Amino acid sequence: MERISIVGLDIAKRVFQVHSVNEKHEVVTQKKLSRSELLIWFTKLEPCLVGMEACATSHYWGRELKKLGHEVRLIPPAYVKPYVKRQKNDRADAAAICEAVTRPAMRFVAIKDKDQQAVQVLHRTRELLIRQRVQLGNALRAHMAEFGWVFPLAMVGLAQAISAVRETSDTDLPVFVRQVLLGLVDQIDTVQKQIKSLDQQMIAWHRNHAESQRLATIPGIGVVTASAIVAAIGDGKQFRSGREFAASVGLVPRQNSSGGKDRLGRISKQGNSYLRQLLVLCATTQLRGKCPEKAAGGEWFGQLLERKSARVASVALANKLARVAWAVLTKGENYRPVRTVISPDGVVTVAA
Repeated sequence: MERISIVGLDIAKRVFQVHSVNEKHEVVTQKKLSRSELLIWFTKLEPCLVGMEACATSHYWGRELKKLGHEVRLIPPAYVKPYVKRQKNDRADAAAICEAVTRPAMRFVAIKDKDQQAVQVLHRTRELLIRQRVQLGNALRAHMAEFGWVFPLAMVGLAQAISAVRETSDTDLPVFVRQVLLGLVDQIDTVQKQIKSLDQQMIAWHRNHAESQRLATIPGIGVVTASAIVAAIGDGKQFRSGREFAASVGLVPRQNSSGGKDRLGRISKQGNSYLRQLLVLCATTQLRGKCPEKAAGGEWFGQLLERKSARVASVALANKLARVAWAVLTKGENYRPVRTVISPDGVVTVAA
């Protein structure tokens, strides 16, 4: 068998398409493999470069192929699409991956370890339960509003609605309606307990990981955001700068530049939407503090608030938090606040 140097692997649940080439980039193999045949086929190969699209199961296969001695690179699916020739199918996708993985300017996704994926499962489950709590709370409010019971928004109003259902006599609500609403209340209580249990597990994980604890030293970033960042990017060294990390979560301006003219718009909102949401929430909490200048942006944030609206300033601070988080991870140091010192002769210095 001719030596294979590069493999493009299009993965799925059960059927895997392989496209391999030799050192001269001549096609050697184009075949389909079942799930049970995949690792057996790669075991017979000499160590080579394997490209895959980054997706839910790609990190697992990446770890397994690395154990066999292969070099594995994960590519964002959007970067593979330009290399697909004509119509899309598994065979064309595998060939496109094989071509894209060799490009010198291609960007790749770091392979996550089991610990990172485990924390991501924790975050995704927690996010799902929070959405279910919102749905159940909205249903409870809507049903009670039909009988003239209206409550405030947020968790305070939900707590009042739950108390009203439990304490209301049968004469205020029809008997069967109250029984139905009590069922919703029981579900809300169950979801609440599950969320608290996940929060405790998240805190326990955070206390055993130095990277997450370092991120928590940044003003505004707590356990949830710190653990989510570590789970998503690990040590962050796959990004060349803090701006690249900020761009990966969609916190940089969208460009529509041409002819040497820079046209910047709103933030791109591309990439990891969950991290972007957490970072914006962290920045928003700094607006509620009595001293905004103590935020990660220092005096810059306080001056920005004087010129821009609160939402624009909070999103700008979220961008700053992303960059600071990248610096903390890559340098392996705790956050050090920066303050500006103006001497009597007008010289400005920056001190940690």
